[in-house]
Amino acid sequence: MNNYKEWFNANRPLYTVLRKEFEDFVNLIIGEISLFDKESSQTNAKASIFRINRDIRFSNDKLPYKTNFGAFIAKGGRKGVNAGYYIHVEPGECFLAGGIYMPSGPMLKAIRTEIFENMQEFKSIIGDSSFIKHFGSEFWGEKLKTVPKGFPKDFKDIEYLKYKHYTLVKNEPDELYFSSDFIREIREVFRAMHSFNVFLNRAVEDIDR
Repeated sequence: MNNYKEWFNANRPLYTVLRKEFEDFVNLIIGEISLFDKESSQTNAKASIFRINRDIRFSNDKLPYKTNFGAFIAKGGRKGVNAGYYIHVEPGECFLAGGIYMPSGPMLKAIRTEIFENMQEFKSIIGDSSFIKHFGSEFWGEKLKTVPKGFPKDFKDIEYLKYKHYTLVKNEPDELYFSSDFIREIREVFRAMHSFNVFLNRAVEDIDR
C-alpha cells in the first residue's frame, strides 16, 4: 500500500529494526545447518540476505521495494552458485526452499548428466521418506516439453532431465513462523534436502559458471 521511496525513508528506522531481527534469526539458522552441512554454513546472515530494493531495470512493475525478507544460505551466500537453503518471509507467501535456481547452461547440462549417469543414486535421494514428506514427488518450476539435447529419447526416467531449475519448495502457513515449532521445522526441512544439495554441488563442482 505504501511502496514508494518517501514512505520507506520515513519508516526506515522500523525497517532497520526488523532487518536486524531477521539477521539474528538467519545466523541462528546457519548454526542449525552447520550441524549437518559444514560447507553451506560457511557464510553469515549479511552475505545471505537479499536487498529490499527490487531490480526494476527490465520490469514493467516499477515498485521500488520487495514485500518480503529472503535469505539464501550457501557457500558464497546469496551471490554464490552452489546449491543451498532459502527462507522466504512474506504474508501469505511464506516458504522454505533449496537447491539451484536458474542454473547456467553449462551447470544445467552438468546436473542433467549427473542424474542420467547416477539415476539409482538420485532416485534413492528423492525417494527417501523424509524427502517425500516435505517435497512430494515433483520439483518446483518449469520443465521442457521435449527431451533435452544430448540425451536419449527412450531414457525411461527422462522426466527428471526436463527441469529448468533443480529447486525444492515447501509452502508454509504464516502461523508457523510465529510458532515455537518453527526452528524444528526448518531443521527437518533443510536436513531433508541436504543429500539433494550435495548431489547437485558434486555435479557442478568443476563447471565454468
